[in-house]
Amino acid sequence: MYEPTHLRTFLAVAQTLSFTQAARRLGLRQSTVSQHVRRLEDEAGRRLFVRDTHRVSLTEDGEAMLGFARTILAAHERAAAWFTGTKLRGRLRFGASEDFVLTRLPEILEAFRRDHPEVDLELTVELSGILHRQLESGRHDLVLAKRRPDDTHGELVWRDALTWIGAPELRLDPDRPVPLILFPPPAITRARALEVLEAHGRPWRIACTSGSLSGLVAAARAGLGVLAHTRGLVPPGLVRVPARSGLPDLGPVDFVLRHGRRRPGAQEAADALAAAVLAGADRLHREV
Repeated sequence: MYEPTHLRTFLAVAQTLSFTQAARRLGLRQSTVSQHVRRLEDEAGRRLFVRDTHRVSLTEDGEAMLGFARTILAAHERAAAWFTGTKLRGRLRFGASEDFVLTRLPEILEAFRRDHPEVDLELTVELSGILHRQLESGRHDLVLAKRRPDDTHGELVWRDALTWIGAPELRLDPDRPVPLILFPPPAITRARALEVLEAHGRPWRIACTSGSLSGLVAAARAGLGVLAHTRGLVPPGLVRVPARSGLPDLGPVDFVLRHGRRRPGAQEAADALAAAVLAGADRLHREV
């Protein structure tokens, strides 16, 4: 009933909330992306996006189509793999940012392992800044991580915004330095938080430093301070700090996939995992 090409285009737009970014990801003209979405909406008989000159958002039917699109495309890819007789093998070294510890990334990896049982998947969970360095030194075949605002490397998975989060009962004193809960250097969120506060002349102090997201979340739940975090990945038990607190805006953040040096036996597996992550990207930053 639904053309797989149209569904892939729909997913790209839904995950980036941008027809321009979706076109770049897919290597298509923006007019072609619009045409694919329009045809899918015609096939479904429902409007899937609300769009104007500034913003793109999913309708209720668009939200429903996300699940159907993933299921249809997954079945399509399994059938293609079965009848072409291709089996992926080899060792695949995959690096994922700490941001995904509490998301549904394990479900995507579990499905990938089920579909490709002869691939030896080696997972490294680290800070985004460290993962980029390790990729460039040849330690990974594929990385899923944040990138710095001025960086253009990688394939955009989705764009979100950074926000300040903390315990629900936390109250900040405007006359005292902002208590910060931070990853250690070279964490991208750490650098952004400090740069923004310095630019706005807001005093700060470090209340907690931890290399693990679990450690940061525990400190935030204890009310030690505030944490710069991705808006779509706010951990349970924490909330966005109200605008009346006076904390400056942290701006956007991009999550990207980056391929490492092409190794024999790893290239096809890396491409397959990248496709799986892109297909399921909306599950990484929506409520579990």
